[in-house]
Amino acid sequence: MNILTFDIEEWYLESMRNNRSEKYAEYDSYLGRILDLLDERQLKATFFCVGKMGVLFPEVIRRIHSRGHEVGCHSNIHTWLNKMNEAECREDTHEAVDSLEQCIGEKVRSYRAPAFSIGGSNKWSFEILAENGIERDASVFPSARDFGGFPNFGHKAPVIVDYQGTVIKEFPVCMTKILGKEAAYSGGGYFRFFPLSFIENRMALNGYNMCYFHINDLIPETKGLVSKKEYEAYFHEPGTLKARYSRFVKSNLGKKHAFDKMSDLIRHRDFMNLQNADCQIDWETVPVVKY
Repeated sequence: MNILTFDIEEWYLESMRNNRSEKYAEYDSYLGRILDLLDERQLKATFFCVGKMGVLFPEVIRRIHSRGHEVGCHSNIHTWLNKMNEAECREDTHEAVDSLEQCIGEKVRSYRAPAFSIGGSNKWSFEILAENGIERDASVFPSARDFGGFPNFGHKAPVIVDYQGTVIKEFPVCMTKILGKEAAYSGGGYFRFFPLSFIENRMALNGYNMCYFHINDLIPETKGLVSKKEYEAYFHEPGTLKARYSRFVKSNLGKKHAFDKMSDLIRHRDFMNLQNADCQIDWETVPVVKY
């Protein structure tokens, strides 16, 4: 089972920072290339979209939806869930889901938190998602990472999460062992770092793979080192030189050939969206994780 997902936030983030018309045109162009590629392969993906885009850039959301792809939720303003308290998360989720549903005219059932930011400290997020009609979540990174992760989650394939009686289907990031340590390989900076042959080999070995891409990661450009002020405003943590340099390396690594690499992968393998994957899984046989 290979699941294809995209996180759609670039238009909104650009509007909050520089508001450059040329960047909007660039994002529109790359989205068009992705949609055409998926049409060519007769594949459907899940596009996790920031809720504010349903208000500020509804034409982008409707363009994705009109091509037959699933529109999922990616929070309202791309603030990480582990940076919010329960009240803030509840408000953010409600506004995001409502915005997207009004934009496309149908129920939104899938969700991904920015930076996979559901972990051990905010498991209550599952209850909030379910309250807002979310049935499928793809927010768990089941290992340690710079921005949290959920190393004690214990599963690297779909499971049912039961949080105090509230049930939701979880599709975690798929992992592999490298030099004895767990690592992701099928999206983000990991996809840009590893050779395509390595990624395809790991996908062939695993029965469950979920690829995830950001449009900005596919554009061959080099971002400069962000200022301390900009870093702290976005990440809500100290903008030390080390932290900003680490983010600079991760944001630019492997971008030059990333779009072609992704295109080759999509042409080599069959994929489905989260909605179709949900329908193919026998949920009576998967583990239940209780909190």
